[in-house]
Amino acid sequence: MTLLELQRRMAEAVMMPLTRTENMQRKTRDGRSMKAEAAAFIKPNDRLTSFERLEIYNRQYWFRIISAFSEDFPALAAVVGDAAFEKLTRAYLADCPSQSFTLRNLGSHLESWLGEHPEHLGKKPELALDVVRLEWAYIEAFDNAAERALTLADLGQLDGESQLSFQPHLRLLHLLHTVDDFVIDVHRRQASQSVASNALTGVKRSRSRRLPASLKRSDIFLGVHRFEDAVYYKRLDSEEYQLLRALDAGKTLGEALDQAFLSSALPEEERPARVQAWFANWAELGWFCRHKPAAVRRAVRKRVN
Repeated sequence: MTLLELQRRMAEAVMMPLTRTENMQRKTRDGRSMKAEAAAFIKPNDRLTSFERLEIYNRQYWFRIISAFSEDFPALAAVVGDAAFEKLTRAYLADCPSQSFTLRNLGSHLESWLGEHPEHLGKKPELALDVVRLEWAYIEAFDNAAERALTLADLGQLDGESQLSFQPHLRLLHLLHTVDDFVIDVHRRQASQSVASNALTGVKRSRSRRLPASLKRSDIFLGVHRFEDAVYYKRLDSEEYQLLRALDAGKTLGEALDQAFLSSALPEEERPARVQAWFANWAELGWFCRHKPAAVRRAVRKRVN
């Protein structure tokens, strides 16, 4: 057996989903005895069989990725409930196992997977999807690259034919519920619990909590971004969001402005001052960088995910 063959067999065994009782499966994916498989490349010792030694790695692998996934989506757990979230986690990770060198990418397919498995969304499916989108945007904003930002002076050189690109960490979201404050609160509570965890050894803490009454159905537009090494959620006007989305789609500045105000009730005489204020704020936050063609931006995002 070559080293590569050994690594692949070990990885396949370790990544096998656990049983409902959190033990190792007794059969491989193709129906062979897992005990015989373990004995083929792991020696027993005076305390443990080959299977038992392999089971330790299998269990620790799954405990770690389940823990990492739970840390990434605590607000989703609060929406669907602990029991439903545990089922969701195990089903998702079985269908979408880690394919990356980093645990950061565990949830990269969650939104699309939930679209195919709506039975895991609970009693408030639209709310749950909003929370998933925002929690994943937080991960991308926290981890993605930052490039040299264009200054307000740089933006002053633009004309109607200019195109702009955003920082790789910026994400634009149109959500159907006012979930931003709720998600912030859940993540803040999680961080506090993590700090206190050493003092609470052996105490099981519930993630679930009653959803706040303020979590109503109402369209909101957000820019999720990183600024000075912290992630922020910035609420956007509808026209502001439409302008940014058009620019992100590769429209020229002139085309984007037309699209942003296409159905706007904002009086025309107020629009220039509003646009000027937006660009000043975006420049201060460093949202824009040197323009890249859409194909290049897609390739960068694909490599990140």
